[in-house]
Amino acid sequence: MLPRGRARALGAAALLLLLLLLLLLLVGFFQFGRDGKCECGGPGGARRDPGSVPCAPTPCVSPGGRPRGAAAVDGDPPAHRGGHSRSDCRLAGEGPLPTCTSPPQLLHVAVVCAGHNSSRDLVTLVKSVLFYRKNPLHFHLVTDATARNILEMLFHTWMVPAVRVSFYDAEELKPQISWIPNKHYSGLYGLMKLVLPGVLPPDLARVIVLDTDVTFASDIAELWALFAHFSDEQVIGLVENQSDWYLGNLWRNHRPWPALGRGFNTGVILLWLDRLRQAGWEQMWKLTAGQELLTLPSTSLADQDIFNAVIKEHPGLVQPLPCVWNVQLSDHTLAERCYSEAADLKVIHWNSPKKLRVKNKHVAYFRNLYLTFLEYDGNLLRRELFGCPSPPPSGAKQLQQALAHLDEEDACFEFRQQQLMVHRVHVTFLPHVPPPGRPHDVTLVAQLSMDRLQMLEALCRHWPGPMSLALYLTDAEAQQFLRFVEASAVLSARQDVAYHVVYREGPLYPVNQLRNVALAQALTPYVFLSDIDFLPAFSLYDYLRASIEQLQLGSEQKAALVVPAFETLHYRFSFPSSKAELLALLDSGALYTFRFHEWPRGHAATDYVRWRQARTPYRVQWAADYEPYVVVPRDCPRYDPRFVGFGWNKVAHIVELDAQEYELLVLPEAFTIHLPHAPSLDISRFRSSPTYRDCLQALKDEFHQDLSRRYGAAALKYLTALQQPRGA
Repeated sequence: MLPRGRARALGAAALLLLLLLLLLLLVGFFQFGRDGKCECGGPGGARRDPGSVPCAPTPCVSPGGRPRGAAAVDGDPPAHRGGHSRSDCRLAGEGPLPTCTSPPQLLHVAVVCAGHNSSRDLVTLVKSVLFYRKNPLHFHLVTDATARNILEMLFHTWMVPAVRVSFYDAEELKPQISWIPNKHYSGLYGLMKLVLPGVLPPDLARVIVLDTDVTFASDIAELWALFAHFSDEQVIGLVENQSDWYLGNLWRNHRPWPALGRGFNTGVILLWLDRLRQAGWEQMWKLTAGQELLTLPSTSLADQDIFNAVIKEHPGLVQPLPCVWNVQLSDHTLAERCYSEAADLKVIHWNSPKKLRVKNKHVAYFRNLYLTFLEYDGNLLRRELFGCPSPPPSGAKQLQQALAHLDEEDACFEFRQQQLMVHRVHVTFLPHVPPPGRPHDVTLVAQLSMDRLQMLEALCRHWPGPMSLALYLTDAEAQQFLRFVEASAVLSARQDVAYHVVYREGPLYPVNQLRNVALAQALTPYVFLSDIDFLPAFSLYDYLRASIEQLQLGSEQKAALVVPAFETLHYRFSFPSSKAELLALLDSGALYTFRFHEWPRGHAATDYVRWRQARTPYRVQWAADYEPYVVVPRDCPRYDPRFVGFGWNKVAHIVELDAQEYELLVLPEAFTIHLPHAPSLDISRFRSSPTYRDCLQALKDEFHQDLSRRYGAAALKYLTALQQPRGA
């Protein structure tokens, strides 16, 4: 017989076990008895109320990790396309779907993107996708030449793990759709989604197709999982159009293309490609479009009109998707019917020409969501996918090995780390018109950060020719810069200034890396290598072109044309219009030769005494620490990226030019003037920190050693620079 206390304890345990069993039964009752409705967990774990609109049923997953009914892609074994089995399904409330299988499932996303502005929109879309994703992604981008140049550089330097990108030439697709009259603001590019089944690789079975003006608020794998609900006949997944456009009652004489009910919006599409090809999609849409154009003058909504006309004739092709996967913010939107009941919106679609300026009583909420990703630090999206082994981006392995060899206890660690860093680069961030091909044309090349934006308007007034400028900004600062240019009548009127955003990362200013970005993007035969805090003479652009022609510079003659540099200490300054006026200011003490008081060695070799009287170009010899501003061919040596922060960045470049036997010619009528400004953070650190100066000296020593290896005995004259006093 058990003691009374122990018997009481066992009785209490049995009662507790009984209560737990009753609780489990109640949970099971509510879970399986909700009249076919399901609970959708949002990014924050939010769930629908019992009276909410039904969401798509959670897909069944096969033992291999692929939704049942899905076609095999990327080496997956064929899947059985039979009915669902409850034992295979992960029901709502049972925890998240396993997003990484072995090997991880690769999701394919296709986007049509053309031009500078659309490329910026695509970056925000990609950020939102990467923020939530847990799967490897393959982006298929149909682009014009402008967008491809931008996006190839961006993805190459972004180095996001488990992301692949393929490009397709939009120019080659135009003949397939150019016969269709189209009034949509996207032009021919708005019709290119129609031809994707024939453009994308023939072994690609499924793809998500997106407009550039959508923003994700959830994991794109959840959208991919909806393929599991297609019947064997369904080939297109779409969300219903959230306006009355296709009902034809928005205004008098409004005559839209035919559609099934309100029709469907094509900003987010699930395409089952192999089924589309088998169904003869190309012949189907061309036949339908041709028939409708007999009575309709053109498409108003580009590909969307034709998709809807085809679906009207063949309604069995479409799988309607839950409204939360394409919340449309057009002028006549009825999207509130969707998002007022949904707890977890998935995709926001700015499907209005006004984009973020669209009028909607809830637009502030949606705009804040968009701005979150617009200004989000893209460097944070370089994270690895947990539990998803995938090959690293190109160059990432070598970079990781180089970083692993650095000694974190080294006093110069941050210098060595910064020079290895790969920065994201968004070239031609704003619309840019390339200069016409002229044999003696010159591009001004410079770099800047946010604290030097005020120099841009003055520079544009002084230099009427093309410019290539690299800007070192955060993602948020890039948007401030965009607004700054749009608000400036001077800057917004210039289409020949190419701005290249290099996204900030690391403690030191990567000055030479920035210069190399701007230099690589220059499109004229010659470049004027300047700094943003210098204003060139008003006549310098024309004078340089004339000098290049008169000197008959070409590939056979290596020459660097020196533009003498001066400075003023006055913030209010009357800029000289000629050499004579400049000399008068020099004599009066209003001007000085550049760095005359702090670092005369940097420009002494220009020989300013001779320049005062010169009427023709004259040759000067290289000297230690010489760092003039020069005009050189576009294919000149690049700047040494090891020099970051302040000090010796231009000096090393002039050494390289001299080592490659560039002749230094000083131009007698050329000049550029430095304007005063607050010292940069890096120059302040250089002046105050002995460690900073010691690290710069170490970099100089290593540079000289590399010179000796490259040029042998010819580099001996540069080794004497090691004996010079330390300085900038």
